[in-house]
This record gives sequence, structure tokens and C-alpha cells, in this order.
Amino acid sequence: VTIGRGLDLTYQLVSKTCPLMISRKHCVFQQNTEGQWTVKDNKSLNGVWLNKQRLDPSKAYPIAEGDRIQLGVPLENRETAEYEYEVIKEEWEKIRPFLAQRNDLGKAKSSRTKRKFTLEESETSGSEGPSNSRSKRDRVSCDNELLGRSWEWVEKDQQLTKKMDAKLPSPGPSEEDSGPVRSSPVHSEKAMLVPCKDQKGSGLAQSWTGLEMLRKTLLDIMKLKVKVQEKQTAVLNVKQKHRKCAQKEILAMEQELQELQDQLCMEQEHQQQQVEELERTFSEEQQKVKGVKWQHGEENLKEQLAQVLQEASSYESRFGLTHHALMEELSRSKKDFEEIIRAKNKELEETKEEKEKVRAQKEEVLSQMNDVLENELQCTICSEHFIEVCLN
Repeated sequence: VTIGRGLDLTYQLVSKTCPLMISRKHCVFQQNTEGQWTVKDNKSLNGVWLNKQRLDPSKAYPIAEGDRIQLGVPLENRETAEYEYEVIKEEWEKIRPFLAQRNDLGKAKSSRTKRKFTLEESETSGSEGPSNSRSKRDRVSCDNELLGRSWEWVEKDQQLTKKMDAKLPSPGPSEEDSGPVRSSPVHSEKAMLVPCKDQKGSGLAQSWTGLEMLRKTLLDIMKLKVKVQEKQTAVLNVKQKHRKCAQKEILAMEQELQELQDQLCMEQEHQQQQVEELERTFSEEQQKVKGVKWQHGEENLKEQLAQVLQEASSYESRFGLTHHALMEELSRSKKDFEEIIRAKNKELEETKEEKEKVRAQKEEVLSQMNDVLENELQCTICSEHFIEVCLN
């Protein structure tokens, strides 16, 4: 299986943002002798990345389920590359309609063979000449891109239905469970408050009818998209298998495909208008429901405030006596502490007086000793002996 931007490949990738990101023959997928699929970089310019690791050129690497394959590199303002895939396993019947035909695999067509005409083709083409063959070749090369766009349309529609599922409430238990639109708990709660108050019943009835119409429109759009996809697959198969058949059949099928696409666009526009109308009606209903809820919330707050004031008065009456008893006990303990502090102060004063007396006695002894040393002991030897005796 060959992939690139060239014409003689199994699958053609045409980049819209950077056409030269993908090489003419970028990479090759094939099975080895053991039956395992491998990927090989065919000397491409921007490379092939397997699990964020670039592969060496012209070397086959085995791939398994869950591996991520990246073709090319991300642009400057983007985090991921344009072509990034994940390996999965899928049943054959599901992927069979989207695979390239086996008859077309491995057929290398040169530019010389593309310009040749058979007798039947020259008769059907008429006076158009080589330009007709070029337009047919361009249409064949763009069929894969049309299929990719159809899948993008289906994915966008599924995302739109999911967003509407999150926004729109369900009409209640009487609705069918198989409907594509499911209820959101927040909006369903708001929608149930209005019937309880008997307000704006007609507005809700209109919103339910609009919801039913939108649901039918979504189903019709999904069916149309499936038809468009089947028609595109049929056109591709006819062009690939019967390239020598009459041009009238192909043109008729292309015209049917164009009609289906136009019908699909009209249905999408109608659906968009219905969605906008429903959003306006639901926003009005939500504002009204918010007003009702605000009134109920104010009443509840008043009741809670009265209850809190009543509880506060009961607490004051209950704990008033205990507070008085605590104050008396504190005053008694304060008096006891004051008496203790006075007794300690008296003891400190007594100790201070005793210390002053001892210090005065010491000063008298020292003064007497100095007098003796100065007046009576004039000899240095005698004074030294006297000091030693006193110290001992």
C-alpha cells in the first residue's frame, strides 16, 4: 500500500496548508513473510515518524495496534502534524467499502498511457479532445478527497448533535428512548419548575414541538449524508472499474450526487435556523425561571434569618446565668492572686533588708582592716603575714 501526493499510488494525500509536506511517494505499508504489517519511509523529504521517533529511510519497521504514525512535521503555529494516524484493528466488512480496489493496486501508469484514447472513448468524448481526459483524470484523483470531506461532514454533524444534546432538555418520560437528543439535568430541572407554577405553558409547548422538528431534521440530515457517502463510493467504484463505459452514466451519477449535496446543504441551513429559534426560546424560559427561583430563594433566606435570630435569643437566655457565675469566680480568683502577690512582695522586702545588713557589715570589716594596715602595720613583711593569716 503506497501513500503520497503522486497519482500512481494507492491513496493520495493532498495537503491544503502545505502541498509539499507530503512527497510524491512518501511511505509504503506492506506485510512481511510472517504476516505482520510494516511501514517504510520511501526517502521522503519530511520523514515518517513512528511513536514520535523518525524512521530511517528505506527500512521496514513493524507496527502494532495502538502505534501512532505521523507523516511530515508540524507547521510553525501548530503542535501536531496535519497527517497523524493511529493503528487499530477493525472488521473487514466495515472497512471494505473504503479500501482501494485490488485491481488498481500495483498498476503503474505512465504519462504516455494516460494520453492514449480507444475508439470508444474517442467517440464518446466528441470534440472535447485531450482536455476531457485531463478533466476525467482530475475527477478521479479528487474522489478520495471528496470521500474524506464527506466523513468530515458526518463528524461535524455528530459533534453538532452532541452539543445540542447537552443544551436541549428532554420533553419527559413520554418521549421515545431511541431519539438522538438527550436531556440535560440542569435544563430539565428549570423546565419542570414552570409547569409547577402554571406559567408560560404555551412557550414550553412550542419549544417541545420545535425540538421534535429539530430531531426529525437531524435524522433526515444523517440519512442524506449516508446517501451522499454511498453515492460517492458508487461513483468512485464506477470510475475505477468501468473507465471505458459511457460518460452519460457517470455524468448522471455525478448529477445525482450534486443534487443530494444541495439538498443536504438546504437541510443544514434549515436545521441551523431551528437551532437558533430554540436557543432564543430556551434563553427566554431560563430567564423567567431564574426570576421565579430568585423569589423562592429570597423567601427561604428570610425564614432562615428568623430561625437564626430565634436560636441566638435562646442561646443568650440559656448562657446568661453561667456568664455571671464565671465573672464572680474570676473576681474571687483575682483577689486571691493579689493577696499572694502582696505576701511575695513582703518576703522580697525582708530579704532585701537582710542583704543590705550583710553588705554593711562587710564594708565595716573591710574599712577596719584597711585602718589596721595603714596605721599599725607599716612594715611590708608584717602586713603580708597579716594578710595571709586573715585570708587563711
